[in-house]
Amino acid sequence: METTVTPPDGATPARARIQIPQRTLRTDRWWLGPLFTTLGLATFVVYATLRVFQQDHYWVQEHHYLTPFYSPCLAAQCAPDAALFGRLPVEFPPLVPYALLSLPFLLLFRLTCYYYRKAYYRSIWQAPTACAVREPHRSYTGETRPLMLPQNAHRYFFYVAFVITVINTWDMLVPFFHGTDGGFGIGLGNVIMVVNVLMLWGYTLSCHSCRHIMGGRLRNFGRHPVRYRLWTGVSRLNDRHMYFGWASIATLIATDAYVALMASGVISDLRFLN
Repeated sequence: METTVTPPDGATPARARIQIPQRTLRTDRWWLGPLFTTLGLATFVVYATLRVFQQDHYWVQEHHYLTPFYSPCLAAQCAPDAALFGRLPVEFPPLVPYALLSLPFLLLFRLTCYYYRKAYYRSIWQAPTACAVREPHRSYTGETRPLMLPQNAHRYFFYVAFVITVINTWDMLVPFFHGTDGGFGIGLGNVIMVVNVLMLWGYTLSCHSCRHIMGGRLRNFGRHPVRYRLWTGVSRLNDRHMYFGWASIATLIATDAYVALMASGVISDLRFLN
């Protein structure tokens, strides 16, 4: 909406925006979305932080269940069979995660993700909180400030996250060959880990950077039919990137909680085979 400002004699009429004192004229519950997003992200951050620094109840020796929050386990304190790549010859201090090499990159991969940027920009930073809701900031600087520059490195964090997802897949396969009496076996823990890995792959492969790798910078898809098919498939996954993002958070928490409860002796694994 615009209004005409009365100019001096002989001057061209100027237009100025109408000043609306209200933050928004919306009457619906527009704040529910940002609120739930904030609560969801906060729940994951708090839970993951507590579990990473707990440094216990991460490994079930009987069935070789390893929580993804501790994979790959590198500290000298790690259980020998839980260390896929071996253990470093030093014990980590209490505030250093056992999965020292993987967790920072996974955090940066999620933090710089296009969807998560949208989520916490709107819900936490309020830029803007919702459609047609005025944001509290006077100016917009984009991602040009020093703390925001790492956002542009998202594509590089994707490569590391891809490798870590491969490692998580291996962690999921190993327990199948450690049944109750040895040999092949299936338990509820196996099912939970399979679902978790599927969600992690869905989130990783639906990434915008993965889509760009498959078909970016191609001027003619007709000359690259294989990359075109890959690009098409990833594009379909990309439409569901948000859902894979939240689903993978839920399955990560569920997998870790199940392993922790088993490792602490609270519950035992429900076995379906062997």
